[in-house]
Amino acid sequence: MIVPRAEIADVAAVAAHYDDLDDLYRSLWGINLHHGYWITGKESPDEAVVNLTRLVAKQAAMEPGDRVCDLGCGYGAAAITWQRDFRVHVTGITISEKQYRYGKFAAAGNADLDFILGNASETGLPSADFDVVTAIESSEHMPDKAKFITEAHRLLAPGGRCVIAAWLTCDRSNSWESKYLLDPICREGRLPSMASAAEYHSMLVAAGFHDIQVFDLARRVKKTWSVCAGRVIARFLRDPAFRRVLSDPRFTNRIFVKTVFRIWLAYQTGSMRFGLFSAQK
Repeated sequence: MIVPRAEIADVAAVAAHYDDLDDLYRSLWGINLHHGYWITGKESPDEAVVNLTRLVAKQAAMEPGDRVCDLGCGYGAAAITWQRDFRVHVTGITISEKQYRYGKFAAAGNADLDFILGNASETGLPSADFDVVTAIESSEHMPDKAKFITEAHRLLAPGGRCVIAAWLTCDRSNSWESKYLLDPICREGRLPSMASAAEYHSMLVAAGFHDIQVFDLARRVKKTWSVCAGRVIARFLRDPAFRRVLSDPRFTNRIFVKTVFRIWLAYQTGSMRFGLFSAQK
């Protein structure tokens, strides 16, 4: 597991990261902050993002009437898609106040969508209250990933399904990869740590899950970062306000723009992977 050598991000740092970068994230990638999943390679980025959302639903075997808890739901884009397309009830949890406000506004009047501002590792929700628990690119931000996975298990009713999509390290990174790619990505992206597929599998087993399946999606998602890098460059060239923000030393999360290019390189070298895990309680 890669753990940053510098200060490790806590819950407050993660919340500040997403609140500070709210405009940047939405302008570069939209309200669905997840990777795109290219099946044919010809999809638009928006279509590719929806592909990943639907793949998670497929692996979770979502059915009409299911109670779904999305841990680290972001702006709620996945929750909205699942509720509309699969007729499920979704409770989403985010640590970012700006994301929470957006989700609440988008869900206004929809009794099957509920958003909570809180810590996804300590939800306070009733045990065994959900048929499905999902976590799409949120477990990276959890200081204690084992605790987070145990919380997912607690929330599920017997027979419930858990699906986690996560940024991963390769099985064995060399010193150059760790020093110049993975460690800085964790620090700059406010990730307390980044685990390998094998480590996630071990944590799922320890939490009590069974029938665990692991899928490496890196080849089909890495185009995400080519798109993001291109959009960063284009905006930098055409938007003076964007350039001023990036040169403002008071904007501590501006470093993430640089991280976009690190992540692109980490996928190209195989230092980073992208995993999908499905498991049953």
